[in-house]
Amino acid sequence: MPPIPPPFIEPAAWPDDAIEVAVIVDAWGVKGGIRIKPYSADPKALFSSKRWWVQLPATMPGPDCISSQSGLMRVIQAREQSDTIVATCQDLTDRDMALSLKGAKIFVPRTSFPTAAADEYYWVDLIGMRVINRQEQDLGTVSDLIQTGPHAVLRVQAPTEILIPFVAAYIDDVSLPQRIIRVDWEADWHATP
Repeated sequence: MPPIPPPFIEPAAWPDDAIEVAVIVDAWGVKGGIRIKPYSADPKALFSSKRWWVQLPATMPGPDCISSQSGLMRVIQAREQSDTIVATCQDLTDRDMALSLKGAKIFVPRTSFPTAAADEYYWVDLIGMRVINRQEQDLGTVSDLIQTGPHAVLRVQAPTEILIPFVAAYIDDVSLPQRIIRVDWEADWHATP
């Protein structure tokens, strides 16, 4: 017999564009609040949706492995508190229920992210993009970004890893439709974040 989902998790179709944006790290208060650690320093995506898809820690990682222990939670309120977010959700009414979510991953659909301002990009959109320099050399593919404090750094995978500061001095153009980032960077340059 498959496990019965907790009453605060509503069975729902998983969005095709689900992006993991945070993890539940603890209970908050005694009335079922949860404390969340966002993956982004600016957690706009969490605040842009009042519906979060949650994958409990007992399930396998990734949205491809959806089980009866995964589903939708409806957010009543969420706000920043220090370096975390605290939230209350529908039908999540006591501390024990909230503690049962510790380690659960939170996903939101990419389509619910707020529109980025001009010359702003979500990291999830940059990962997988080709990086081409002014000499039309293909430098590789963005595998990740590193936040160094003052700016982000692209981790470009090719035969060797190249680190390129994501700043106007080196980034000529970002074409999301073409999935190409054009850079002023030589193939044999190396940078440390």
